[in-house]
Amino acid sequence: MSDKPSEEQPSQPSTPELPDDVWEQFARDSERDIRGSAPKEPSARARMVTERLRQQEARGQLPEGWRTGPAWREMDGRAARRRRLWSIVGVVLAIAVAVVAVKPSLVPGLGTESPDAPAASPLPAETAAPTAPPGAADPEVPTLDRPFAGSPAERWADGEAGIVLPKAKAVGAYSEAQVEQALQQTRRLLVDANLAPATLRGERPKAALGVIEPHQKELLTLLDTSLRKPDGKHDPLGLFSRFDPDDVRLAGDVVKTRGRMTVEAGKQASVVVHADYTFVYPVVQVEGPPEVTRTIVRRVLDIELFDPARYRVTPGKITVTLYDVEIGNSACDVYDGYLHPQFNSAEPTGAPPSGPTTDPYDRSRGIDSDGPEECRSVSRV
Repeated sequence: MSDKPSEEQPSQPSTPELPDDVWEQFARDSERDIRGSAPKEPSARARMVTERLRQQEARGQLPEGWRTGPAWREMDGRAARRRRLWSIVGVVLAIAVAVVAVKPSLVPGLGTESPDAPAASPLPAETAAPTAPPGAADPEVPTLDRPFAGSPAERWADGEAGIVLPKAKAVGAYSEAQVEQALQQTRRLLVDANLAPATLRGERPKAALGVIEPHQKELLTLLDTSLRKPDGKHDPLGLFSRFDPDDVRLAGDVVKTRGRMTVEAGKQASVVVHADYTFVYPVVQVEGPPEVTRTIVRRVLDIELFDPARYRVTPGKITVTLYDVEIGNSACDVYDGYLHPQFNSAEPTGAPPSGPTTDPYDRSRGIDSDGPEECRSVSRV
């Protein structure tokens, strides 16, 4: 099944553009005046163009890229990326049943894993894209004592510890301190959007929203609408992880995290912070048997820092130029603003999966944002 909000992008206001010949003439006149050894009177054409720009700025109708942030209008449309909703497949249940037959103490409610069970050795931080998906874990059923049993995430870092920032260094005209600030703000957005207990139980992610550039009005309006009145066109799950507190709760207080963050110079005299992280949420039903399942959310973000000497930006804020998400084990075609994990002991909700089976733990592949939008099955949770 498909999720369509990203294709129905927010409407873009009509922005008048200067003819190429007028713009080029203005650039030539300005360059000639600057190079002159003594001040010169601007040409009549330059004065005309300058006055026209001034009037357009007063009306908020500047040409694209003229002190408005070069990618904001484009970004506000493309940032509302599609999300892939995946549903759990029967093969996982079959494996679980086979294991329970051998080890019934793993059945939630019938017993717990021995407290002497050896802890999995933690993985080192991810510094580059993996070359293959993680290997198969022992086919153990998750319990309240070990909610990540049978999952590759058992060896991942806990929560914020999994968001390791690269060492900040100067990039182009940006100082080490400016780059460090962009990294810290990106981390703050990720933590509040995906790990904060208040956000996970459906409250407004104030800290995440607070770091976004205020001039991204279309994006902020889209996010605000999605949080207040979610539907197929306004889905907060595109950027925030949220569970209905009346239906499910976290099994314990740990969310597993794995990913990486990189920094490079952008094409618009900017600094680009690229973040790619997967979060694994163990959950149980509020009412029902104490069965533990997991929802896996992978997020990709591009954050840009623009030069305030060239563009209208707010100090200390970051510009979201792209966000994309893939979700494993959540109901398809349900647009109430919450993740809906599938439990073996509960009736399925949402539309049945129709796409190919995919491994939600596979971080060796990218998120295919341009491919067909499908509700896929997952090979494991």
